[in-house]
Amino acid sequence: MPMHSPSRPGDMVGRFIVDLGDTISGAARRLGVSRPVLARLIHEDNAAITPEMAVRIAAVFGSTADHWLRMQAGYDASQIRKRAAAITKDLKPYPESTDTAA
Repeated sequence: MPMHSPSRPGDMVGRFIVDLGDTISGAARRLGVSRPVLARLIHEDNAAITPEMAVRIAAVFGSTADHWLRMQAGYDASQIRKRAAAITKDLKPYPESTDTAA
């Protein structure tokens, strides 16, 4: 069963940085990215962890890139579920196929 509102992975990265007593600039240097790139990931709701960033975050903060990407996918899925009815309200599904041969 999916979580109702999972944490946004960028928020988690921001909390890790604070908990470690670092700054966005310091963490960006460790991650090998620019400060604006990391600040966007932390502060912007629509910023997502990319596969490359997941590898960087895993190397610096721990866990695995797959873990960070699954967290991002779970967050994205929870956000889209909130808008699914509005997205699909005017869509016209195909009628069920009567052809059983694949």
